[in-house]
Amino acid sequence: MLVKRDCYFDAVGANRPLHIWLPDDYHSSDEQYPVMYFFDGHNLYRNEDATYGKSWGLADYLTGWDKKIICVGMECGHGEGERLSEYMPFRPYRGAFSQYEAKGDLTMQWIVNTVKPLIDQTYRTIPFRECTGIAGSSMGGLMSVYAVSHYNRWFSKGGCLSSAIGFCAPQIFNDMNQDTIDPDTRIFLSWGTLETKGIENPWIEDRESYTYRRNKAVANKIENHGGIARLYCQVGGQHCEADWEKQLPLFLPFLWQNR
Repeated sequence: MLVKRDCYFDAVGANRPLHIWLPDDYHSSDEQYPVMYFFDGHNLYRNEDATYGKSWGLADYLTGWDKKIICVGMECGHGEGERLSEYMPFRPYRGAFSQYEAKGDLTMQWIVNTVKPLIDQTYRTIPFRECTGIAGSSMGGLMSVYAVSHYNRWFSKGGCLSSAIGFCAPQIFNDMNQDTIDPDTRIFLSWGTLETKGIENPWIEDRESYTYRRNKAVANKIENHGGIARLYCQVGGQHCEADWEKQLPLFLPFLWQNR
């Protein structure tokens, strides 16, 4: 069952819609549920809500998945540069995106101080970090890397698909070196060969590209703290919702294994 409601984001002075998936038996049981938070919430469930007319198909997947979970899709701003700004934890040192203010940490503060308390108070959740995850793609994947590291106190697992790590890799890696990361942390990091520049053959598994090395560096930092990381190269994968949908049966069961 999909519920939509607004949540005020005080740092930007505007509401941001939440797209909340509740298990089908939510209203007929007293069960408490783990929660997965997603960036770009409008792209998750229904094609008619998605920016490019194609969603992740998350509603269909959750309906058939044997794990009962609450999923909270958090929508970004859609004005000029708003998504980039809200999903950028650090301003790049150079390049086109360096013109935008980095509001990613403000977004994370909104999630942990406003969105999560609202969800925990309104719905029957299991509020502990062990039962709380976060996920996203592209800039949302970058934010998920940042969340799992810098906000590890709240999130024990992250799905980071086609993450835009390169925009601020030095700052992200420096941050991860200083953060305290619990050994009970899982992270899924993926990229598609058709969205990766500089590879000779996009029809074989990539273990050499810049994209691979950035994701591997994140995985190494999580594993150095005792956590578990999984790297997934989607051969023939592009930077689009249709290919991220194909990864749902891979990263969700991996993140929630034994939970």
